[in-house]
Amino acid sequence: MKYPRIPNLRSLANSLELYTQLQAEYGAKGMQPILSSVDKAVRKAISEIRKLPVNRDLRKEEPDSLQAIRKLRPRGPRALWKSFDRELYQERLRGALLGRLAGCTLGAPVEGWEPSRMEEWAKRTGDRFPPVDYWSQTPTPLDTRCKQSLYKDYTRDGMRGVPVDDDIAYTLLGLLIAEDYGLDFTTDDVGKAWMKYLPLACTAEEIALNNLKKKVPALKAAEKDNPYVQWIGADIRSDPCAYLAPALPERAADMAYRDAYLSHRRNGIYGEMFFAAAQAAAFAVSDPVEAVRIGLTEIPAGCLLARDVRWALSAGKGIRDYRDARAAVDARFAGMHKVHTNNNACLTVFGLMIGGRNLTRVISQVVAMGLDNDCTAATAGSIVGAVVGGKGVPTHWYRRYNDTVHSYLIGKPKFSISGLLSRFEKLAAKQFT
Repeated sequence: MKYPRIPNLRSLANSLELYTQLQAEYGAKGMQPILSSVDKAVRKAISEIRKLPVNRDLRKEEPDSLQAIRKLRPRGPRALWKSFDRELYQERLRGALLGRLAGCTLGAPVEGWEPSRMEEWAKRTGDRFPPVDYWSQTPTPLDTRCKQSLYKDYTRDGMRGVPVDDDIAYTLLGLLIAEDYGLDFTTDDVGKAWMKYLPLACTAEEIALNNLKKKVPALKAAEKDNPYVQWIGADIRSDPCAYLAPALPERAADMAYRDAYLSHRRNGIYGEMFFAAAQAAAFAVSDPVEAVRIGLTEIPAGCLLARDVRWALSAGKGIRDYRDARAAVDARFAGMHKVHTNNNACLTVFGLMIGGRNLTRVISQVVAMGLDNDCTAATAGSIVGAVVGGKGVPTHWYRRYNDTVHSYLIGKPKFSISGLLSRFEKLAAKQFT
């Protein structure tokens, strides 16, 4: 896949705005007709681009219905446990949740930073890089993230519980959806839960939430004015599906499909299904990469995401560290947005291949790779955490959590980690009855 050469439209639009302001200050007249014509031309271009025919052969490989998706997936185990081992589940879930919280919280202060910027910041602060503990400082400690937590709350000395993050919010929201509507919740139920609990969102989620508020049906909320349908927003919502369906990759992918359909299409949906299945498999295997391979068996074999992940599994054999990983992804995905599903999925895979069962090395390397690194480190941390269990998570990653997760969900400002573990367990056990 190659992107066309896209002009620097953001720079052009900024120059247009600035020169318009300047000329107005100079008393120039006649700008409104020019601006109106530009507005009309841009809207026409967007409309024409959206109407261009897509590749029909690729479309056949990337359906949006669950039935069609299942017909195109390769053989897989579908279920790895026949019965519910409560003690094993508790240990694996604790590792998965703590790994997710650690990866996300480590990446949050440097979300989207380039590796070079992180390297420079580490030199300035004296922190090790790639980081092996939370950052000691952030450049803007009193700025807020997600309109609630201060950036200093993400540092190792400033942390008082798990600070807010949208990735973590969706982990909590996934649990609330299952508690409110049952394990067989529908996409419509997901929409109702978003309206009840979700005060803010980004990209595809923001579009879907706004469409819901405009009375667009849940099954259509992803399709109206939404260019983000293949971005990473759905796959960051994958983990509760796995925690609710441990060692049941097909079941986890099914739940992920119903969740993702509210806001995403095609590879955006597959991203959540893939990582839900991989995390579910991680409850029953001893190798994170094996979990990734099982995750691939729940999405269409010919879709772009599956092709890209298979490439990562092959290329990863020669990837030594975060620099190699980022260079490989930049070369393969030139022009792709930094919060797309596919490029970030490959970084996640590279991190798991580099770090193996060492959770610190996994999340450290993934954060150092950049792009959407709080999301990727959270998912990688969840997978390796489920594999190694709670005992495999070094205590320095969670000793400052104080059994507390802060949240911006409406009416749900705090959760206890112990409470989350027991609530997930109660529902997960029902999958085996």
